[in-house]
Amino acid sequence: QVQPVESGGGLAQAGGSLRLSCASSGRAASVLFMGWFRQSSGKEREFVATIDWSGIGTRYADSVKDRFTIFKDNGQNTVHLQMNDLKPEDTAVYYCATSRLTGADITSPRGYDSWGQGTQVTVSS
Repeated sequence: QVQPVESGGGLAQAGGSLRLSCASSGRAASVLFMGWFRQSSGKEREFVATIDWSGIGTRYADSVKDRFTIFKDNGQNTVHLQMNDLKPEDTAVYYCATSRLTGADITSPRGYDSWGQGTQVTVSS
């Protein structure tokens, strides 16, 4: 069993920065990808970014590309999401997820089999 645990988040002004972190406990060696998704009120959960467990391969949603950076601390089995130039539309609950599913769509929530509890990010204008 793998259990992601998020930390970070909070309140920021537009143009500001926040960093989210996700620690993976349990059988981390079986994880293939760790990703971030977000969900705002009344909307479906959407893909933000993902990274493979080697920490080399990354992928981003177009809406966050060039503003957000996902990176992995290999020694700690922790993945971070550095969010810069935040916009009010980035306001959402952010969820960390891990995937042990070979061949899964890593930009879809269905591609992940373990989820954290979520952390709120609020960006004021």
